[in-house]
Amino acid sequence: MFIHLDLDCFFVSAHRTLDNSLKNIPVAVGGRSNLNIFSSQKEVRKISQNSGAFVSTILTNEGNKTFKDYFVDENGKIRGIITTSSYEARGFGVKTAMSVNEALRLCPSLKMIPPNYPLYHELSQKLFKLLEEEIPLVEQFSIDEFFADLRGYVKEEDIVAFAYKIKNRIEKELKLPISIGIAHSKYLAKLITEYAKPDGIKYIKKEHMQSFIKDIPIEKFPGIGKGYQQRLKGYGIKTLGDIKEKKNLFYSWKKPGIELYNRVCGINDTKIVQQRDKKSIGMGRSFDPIYDRDELIRRVLILSRYLCFIVKKSEVNPLTYAIKIKYESNLKSKNYINVNRIFNESDFKATMKKLFIQNDTHASHGVIQLNLTVSNFSNEKEFTYNIFEYENDLKKRELSNKLQYLRNKYGIDIIKTASELKDKLSTKML
Repeated sequence: MFIHLDLDCFFVSAHRTLDNSLKNIPVAVGGRSNLNIFSSQKEVRKISQNSGAFVSTILTNEGNKTFKDYFVDENGKIRGIITTSSYEARGFGVKTAMSVNEALRLCPSLKMIPPNYPLYHELSQKLFKLLEEEIPLVEQFSIDEFFADLRGYVKEEDIVAFAYKIKNRIEKELKLPISIGIAHSKYLAKLITEYAKPDGIKYIKKEHMQSFIKDIPIEKFPGIGKGYQQRLKGYGIKTLGDIKEKKNLFYSWKKPGIELYNRVCGINDTKIVQQRDKKSIGMGRSFDPIYDRDELIRRVLILSRYLCFIVKKSEVNPLTYAIKIKYESNLKSKNYINVNRIFNESDFKATMKKLFIQNDTHASHGVIQLNLTVSNFSNEKEFTYNIFEYENDLKKRELSNKLQYLRNKYGIDIIKTASELKDKLSTKML
């Protein structure tokens, strides 16, 4: 048997562990694009080791800021989107990804809280360690979701009692509400969790599963996005029961179709992934339109430094660098370059600056978003090097490693290049 554990309204619940006055009232955590990385002000930042929707890679604590300080910009405009809302807020129609402005119109009494990412990640890591103490095979699916394989460890007749034991320990030690779904396969357990919410446990036996899911709309199943939903509905497939009856169709779609069919039917869906290999690492920010190309290049270099720090933390050597530029009027430009070198900050910054200049194809338009990505991870044994380039790259890597050591110890912003500073004449290193 498998269990899926999902923390209820996690970001809100995390704040409630510190402040009892937030309980039983409409509360929401909202986020804004973290633009303070482009500021010259000092700030303590950490690196996330978790993944998931609305999870920042660079962890800053905005939780001590007031509503005005965080959500209201210099022009008096309320900014931000809802990342998590309490059930009390949801009763007013407040939803994830809704603008803070709209949420406040629906619920004027809504308590808006700036995010505290270090707190969320601390609690997530504590929960993971707690689960590892109780269960041999645990998979962290996102910052607030976990799978566990209980086969051969807990008898089926004891599974619900075991789930309550876990749930009670989490509530006692971490003060967090959690919902748990139990089924004979991973993704069915995840589906069942939605029917355990809020703060409950639901178990569907294997022999009852098909009758339980047959009338559930396809959009309720995890992993079926809007595009795939439209495709399925074009074949008259609207419920999970309809999927079960169309095996030949799904198997004709090869791997994606076979995988979806098997997950819905609970077939061969038993693999716990204890460590996920990253395929790519990215860093990006959205902002109001910027026309100044020197400022945009400065931001590319800052994003490059942050991305370099994360790459070195991850101990990977990317061979593909990519940039995506988004302009006003929904115009976009993107490109990538393949390299054959040891990753180092100096070359990476120079390459990303060049990529931006070459692919800034709408230079008269303001840029509203920059995204940098690295992928195609490799190792030095696969390189074909000119010996002189190799020795030079080794020296650059040694310098990058020394910078990494200092940033690990004193913060990501402890050393900046002059080209990252707004005042290019300044020689002060922050």
